Amino acid sequence: MASSKPQRSSFASTSRTHARPSRVIIDENVVTETFNPEKRKLSLKRKTLLEAEYLGCYQAEVPGAARELPTQGAPPAGTEHGFCPGAEATAHQREEIRALKPLKAKLVTVNEDCDERILAMRAEERSEISMLKKEKMGLLKLIDKKNEEKISLQSEVTKLRKSLAEEYLRYLTERDARKILIADLNELRYQREDMSLAQSPGIWGEDPVKLTLALKMTRQDLARTQMELNTMKANFGDVVPRRDFEMQEKINKDLQEQLESLRDDYEEVRKEHEILLQLHMVTLKERDQFFTELQEIQRTSTPRPDWTKCEDVIAGGSERWQMLAEGKNSDQLVDVLLEEIGEGLLREKDFFHGLGYEESILPPFLRYDGVVENKKPTKKDVINLLKDAWKERLVEEQKEKFSDFFFNFLENRFGSTDAMAWAYTIFENIKLFRSNDLMRQFYEILMEKKSESVFIKQKETVTQLLKELINVDSQNEGLLTMEQLSTVLKSTFPFKKEDKIQELMEAGGWHANSSNADLLNYRALFLEDEEGQSMPFVYKLWEQYIFEKDEYLQELKQELGLELREEVTLPKLREVLMIIDPSLDKQTLNSYLNQAFQVSVTEVPEESVENEENIVAQLRTVLERLEVIDIRRKGAREQEPAVGS
Repeated sequence: MASSKPQRSSFASTSRTHARPSRVIIDENVVTETFNPEKRKLSLKRKTLLEAEYLGCYQAEVPGAARELPTQGAPPAGTEHGFCPGAEATAHQREEIRALKPLKAKLVTVNEDCDERILAMRAEERSEISMLKKEKMGLLKLIDKKNEEKISLQSEVTKLRKSLAEEYLRYLTERDARKILIADLNELRYQREDMSLAQSPGIWGEDPVKLTLALKMTRQDLARTQMELNTMKANFGDVVPRRDFEMQEKINKDLQEQLESLRDDYEEVRKEHEILLQLHMVTLKERDQFFTELQEIQRTSTPRPDWTKCEDVIAGGSERWQMLAEGKNSDQLVDVLLEEIGEGLLREKDFFHGLGYEESILPPFLRYDGVVENKKPTKKDVINLLKDAWKERLVEEQKEKFSDFFFNFLENRFGSTDAMAWAYTIFENIKLFRSNDLMRQFYEILMEKKSESVFIKQKETVTQLLKELINVDSQNEGLLTMEQLSTVLKSTFPFKKEDKIQELMEAGGWHANSSNADLLNYRALFLEDEEGQSMPFVYKLWEQYIFEKDEYLQELKQELGLELREEVTLPKLREVLMIIDPSLDKQTLNSYLNQAFQVSVTEVPEESVENEENIVAQLRTVLERLEVIDIRRKGAREQEPAVGS
């Protein structure tokens, strides 16, 4: 960014250099004005002499030039019969200098404007850098605080370990002391018993000598037993019971399994860590690349257009332009501006030329050779006419094609004489005003890009939703709580995900600060303005239908596992449709197959497998044909069973 100013300066100087023709020396005293009176007089005098000299040369070369050009004095001596080759070049250069003066002022202005932008961007960068420095200092303080807490906890752990060792040593000493004390108590008890037996022989009714001998033998047995016990302890001191051994073996096995699992986990985490490091390096490179591109874009990007300038051009002034521009991005504003310009051009036309009788011309009623009159209706008149056509179309049985119906409607309304003129006029209007929902629907149906069943089904869906809301409104006040609206939406659209329901709630007026008890005028969600435009709630329903339709067709393509250029057979398409949407009834399935392969439902074979295999079409063509009709999910897809179940 720091190099922007020198580049502009070099550009300015380069522009001034290239503006001068080669082998011409410009007198700077002529280009720039000076405020020195003496130099100014000398310059004017020299200029006068040069003009006189060149005028004399011109008069000598071209006879009669003295009568055609105003003289500014007598030509200098010696130029009556000569020719000055630099006169014309000098005069031409003076004109170019005068023409380049505004360009010089403009370059200065542009240079100043760019300098101001650079200063503003530098100020913004300085504020952002200061903010990041503050954030960095805060994080460093937080790190220091965490380090202090870590050191404190480590010291506390060390103290606890030391106290635990001391306590463990104390308990060991106490245990040994208790064993010694118990041994001493047992010895004293034995001695007391011996003394009592020696002093009271009548208690046992035996001879003291005999008892003493028995005691001696018993003590010998005790000593022998004690020796055997010590031998056993010495020989089998390291031997553990089988039960303990098996228990420890089981624990060891479990620990080995856990260790292997942890090793596998560690290896997997290590590989993921390496992959993440590689991704991190790639991300850093992409970040640097994007940052470089951002700087380049910031340097060379075109400033955003000032849309307020359109207020003085659009009919209706600033109020109408603000109404047209509300909630639209730059791309949509361009469409609005083009529609306004196109409307003006369309009204200037008095006639339309017929397109001819070729089969490729759509809609068919435009196949006409000749000139027809432009009826020049207003946009509102066209919208009212289309609304009347829709009402009449919904009432009838819809047996004839929509294009034929619409032309018959125009004949009934305006007569057969003016029907063709009105047909061309209406078609040109709906082709121009694509931002209007009603006109866009008519155009897509007439051009066979969408089937009329798509829009009829959407209208039925909106009508059904309104009926459900009216049924919930028991008081018939036109008001419902947000919770009631959410419940009706979930029951009416059981296959919509929670985020889609949330989008509809937000389009209906719900926001983060709303509560479930807030009341909503649900009837206002289904109103239309005077141009036939739907409210955001109904428009969001249409957007979600288009998204779900594309998602359904994309799922169909993935399940088929074919490239767009490959061919798919009728049995394969039927099988995949039943896999992704098991709730499809036979009639709906046949209608999908009819549209996809352009065969009559009665011609769709059901018994002969060979005939079915002969019906094929390219996958791209199949998807484009299904895109035209109303295709939507009829039920949830069955979940595939788990691998281990």
